[in-house]
Amino acid sequence: MTARHWQTLIAIPFLVLGGWSLVSPGTVQLVAFRPEVQLDARILNVALGAFGAQALLSALFILTSRFTRWSFLGFAVALLPFFVFNYWFLYVEPLFSAGMLIDFVANLAMLIACGFGWRAAKREGL
Repeated sequence: MTARHWQTLIAIPFLVLGGWSLVSPGTVQLVAFRPEVQLDARILNVALGAFGAQALLSALFILTSRFTRWSFLGFAVALLPFFVFNYWFLYVEPLFSAGMLIDFVANLAMLIACGFGWRAAKREGL
């Protein structure tokens, strides 16, 4: 696969999860947060919707840019704090439910795609 294919695969979790968060933030809250911390507040739905809009913006940026091997490397490094974030709020200060494993799997898939994208970009001289 080409670097462009790997780049597109990186955008897919942003499109899917971001779109879900924008269109149906209430269901994201039900899936991602432990019942005892869920809120019946419109402000949380606004925040989750804004998060979804930011994810869609990221997908648009990824899809309309030309990644070099350094772009793939930089993106991979930028993903690392998200693993700490997920771990912290799932195990140390448990706010997330097991449903947040969706985010972990998406981040892991993007990290793997970054590795393959880096190799493809290097091979393509990008």
